[in-house]
Amino acid sequence: MNTAGAIPMRFTLGKARLHGELCVPANAGGLVVFVHGSGSSRHSPRNQRVARAFNTRGLATLLFDLLTEHEQPLDELTRQLRFDIPLLSQRLTGVIDQLRQDESLRALRIGLFGASTGAAAALITAASRPADIAAVVSRGGRVDLAEHSLAQVGVPTLFIVGGRDGEVLALNRAALEYLPGVRRLEVVAGATHLFDEPGTLDEVTRLAGDWFIEHLAGGAPAPG
Repeated sequence: MNTAGAIPMRFTLGKARLHGELCVPANAGGLVVFVHGSGSSRHSPRNQRVARAFNTRGLATLLFDLLTEHEQPLDELTRQLRFDIPLLSQRLTGVIDQLRQDESLRALRIGLFGASTGAAAALITAASRPADIAAVVSRGGRVDLAEHSLAQVGVPTLFIVGGRDGEVLALNRAALEYLPGVRRLEVVAGATHLFDEPGTLDEVTRLAGDWFIEHLAGGAPAPG
């Protein structure tokens, strides 16, 4: 558990075969599982950029696809599976259960980093696996799609939303009130839903990294 190179992973969940990439830096202070949404994947340059930044701060990362290789092109046409929150959360929970069976990773506390519809799956999994999930961060998340599970999410949870993403910001503010534990909303000024504006994704990465370091590694955030 002391390599910084990407390790190919495969998760078998019934008939579904999900592919991922695990990166564990030396003396990792926690494991962040990325939960993509709205058609994204482990190959997303945005997700890979954030993951590399987490690795440099001593956090292990898992980038994996919630959809199979056959489902992804179908979803590009229909856009239906990305909104199938029960399916996505079920698969995420299955991945978490398999990670917990890996002796080389068992000592690492797990955080979930969800985006868009993937954030809803992350919250549902956090509610159903309180002993396995230590923190959640949502980036531009459709957290309202997890409305029936919000009151059971007891882990420290951070919502990050763009200041110009008005509809999602309103949904996040409403959902925050239902969380019973440590919770916070951070608004990134000038950012839209995808955080494409200069410097906005870097701010997301800093905020999320600080949150995970505090709640996974149990210490004060290190300099980014």
